[in-house]
Amino acid sequence: MSSDPNFRASDRDRDHTAELLREHHAAGRLDPEEFNDRLDKAFAARTVGELDELLADLPAIDAYPLPTESLPRRGRPSAGLPADSVLGEVVRDHGRLSPAWRAAWASWASVTLVCVVVWLLTGAGYPWPLWVAGPWGAVMAGRWIMGTHPGDSGHGGGQGGGRSNEIGGPQDDA
Repeated sequence: MSSDPNFRASDRDRDHTAELLREHHAAGRLDPEEFNDRLDKAFAARTVGELDELLADLPAIDAYPLPTESLPRRGRPSAGLPADSVLGEVVRDHGRLSPAWRAAWASWASVTLVCVVVWLLTGAGYPWPLWVAGPWGAVMAGRWIMGTHPGDSGHGGGQGGGRSNEIGGPQDDA
């Protein structure tokens, strides 16, 4: 908590101590009776020292543990988004009408529908929605026919030996 145990405890200090006690109870370090007793004392505490005494015989808890390097990794290292290694396997297992392609085509259809509705509501003059739907649909249809996936960037992979970096795009190997 704080360096001086005689400082008055705030509601935030009491809540934080209660959260740590809950974590210790969930981990099995405190039985229900001892947990309830310490929780009552935490909410009745007036100083930071009283709160520290409630946690003195318990180990420190990292409320937000990060994954370690010992966790198993699957898939190839990704040159695109962090989720590409996971999404790539899911997409490739479903063939040409994968969930990613369905989502891409649904996005195209939704935007096209909104454009057509706006066009109709504004008098249906010049067919400008074709300039939105046409090129976008043509690019998607070409990628779908060629067998690429919506998540693939289309850059780098095998052309020029460069590799891609998430922020800056293609990089040359030095």
